[in-house]
Amino acid sequence: MKQIKLLTVLMALVLLCTSATNQKTTTIFIIGDSTAAKKDLSKGSPERGWGMALQCYFDESFIRVDNHAVNGRSSKSFIDEGRWQKVLEKLQPGDYVIIQFGHNDEKPQPARHTEPGSTFDYNYAKYIRETREHGGIPVVLNCVARRNFATKAAKNDDDEALRNSTFKDGAKVVEGDSLVDTHGLYAVAPRDVAQRMHALFIDANKITSDLEQSLGVEGSKKLHMWYKPGEHPALPDGRQDNTHYNIYGAHQVAKLLADALCQEIPLLSKYRTNDKPCKMEK
Repeated sequence: MKQIKLLTVLMALVLLCTSATNQKTTTIFIIGDSTAAKKDLSKGSPERGWGMALQCYFDESFIRVDNHAVNGRSSKSFIDEGRWQKVLEKLQPGDYVIIQFGHNDEKPQPARHTEPGSTFDYNYAKYIRETREHGGIPVVLNCVARRNFATKAAKNDDDEALRNSTFKDGAKVVEGDSLVDTHGLYAVAPRDVAQRMHALFIDANKITSDLEQSLGVEGSKKLHMWYKPGEHPALPDGRQDNTHYNIYGAHQVAKLLADALCQEIPLLSKYRTNDKPCKMEK
C-alpha cells in the first residue's frame, strides 16, 4: 500500500513538472510592409517599424513577437516571394497572425498591385483561411495612416524611394488643419473581409489617423522620418518622409495597437506590460 501511495505521489510530481516545463509561449506573427517591418540599423538610422516595438508591450516570457513584415511588400508580393509559406511552416496552434497590407498594394507595379474588392480581398482571405488551417488565429489590420495634411494631395509616389530623398526633395505642399486620407478602399476592404470571414479586426487606420490628427500638423512630424538637415547624425541632409516611423513614432503606434489587441483578445491583457522604456528588437 505504501508503495502504491509513493508511486502515486511520484506520478503527480512528474505531471506537475511536465506541465510547468511544457508551458507554451504563444507567438504573435506579423506580416506586412515597411510601416511594421524590421529595419537595417547598421548605419544608425532612426527608422523603425511599429512591429519592432510591439514586443516591448508584452511579457516575452509568455508572448513572443515574430516580425516577418518586410519593406516594400504588398499582400501579393509577400505570397509570391515565398514569405508567407515560411510563416506557415513556423505557425503553431494557438499562435496569432497579424495581417496588415495596403501601402504597396496601391502601387501600379504588376508585381505588387492588387485591387480592393478583388485581388486585395482574395489575398486577405487566403491569409485568414490558411492561418486557421494551421490552427492559428488571424488578426486583420488595415493600413496605418500616412501623415497627409495637404490641402491638395501630393502624388502617391513609391514610399520606398523616400529613403533616398533629402529634406529639400520633400514635396512642397500647402498644409491645412485636417488629416486627409490617402488609402481609400484599401483601408476599407480588410474590414469587409474580416466581417465576411468572422475574423478579428483592428482598425489601425482609424487608430493612427486619430493619433496624427491629435498631434496636429507640426506635432505629427515627430512620429515620422521628418528631419531637417543636421538634425540627426545619420541624416546629414535631412528627410521629409510622411510614411515611415522613427523610434518615437513606432513606440506610439505599437502601444496603441497593443491596447487594441488586448481589447479584441482579452486573454492577452494578462501579458500586457507596463509602458516602460524598452529596447527594440534588432
